[in-house]
Amino acid sequence: MTAKRPHARQDAHGRGGAPAPGTGHRSRSLARRLALQALYQIQINPRPWADTQQELAADPEADRVDLDYFRQLVTAIAPNREALDMRLARVSEIPPQELDPIEHAVLWLGLYELESCPELPYRVALTEAVQLTKQFGATDGHKFVNAVLDKAAQELRPHEYGEPAK
Repeated sequence: MTAKRPHARQDAHGRGGAPAPGTGHRSRSLARRLALQALYQIQINPRPWADTQQELAADPEADRVDLDYFRQLVTAIAPNREALDMRLARVSEIPPQELDPIEHAVLWLGLYELESCPELPYRVALTEAVQLTKQFGATDGHKFVNAVLDKAAQELRPHEYGEPAK
């Protein structure tokens, strides 16, 4: 997978003046994107996940990424993929082993954030997952990802799921 990352000091539209490295919402989104790349590579290239994580974190283009969050995501997800797949199997019509690698990685990310990041509103987790899938996944893959994570959110966050949008 080749991530379409802007130059280190430019935003997605090629403009300069980006915020300081590792700050804000954008750096978290970039951390998710880098984690997606790591999780994709882990599925395709059978090498230790820690090597992939270290390689991506050392990339000069990673200077705007919230590297702590990136490491948290990969460290929590990579060694626990089997357990995440068991949970995915309960909410997905497609068995995890048959998923497209991009959608599979995005679902791991989304499921992890829904389960383990209660400070993150479930709508943010779903929106971020859908955006990643739109950017890197199959044409209509985002619809599938949204449906699976929406079902997971109903189960994992029933107290939050029923609240009206703010």
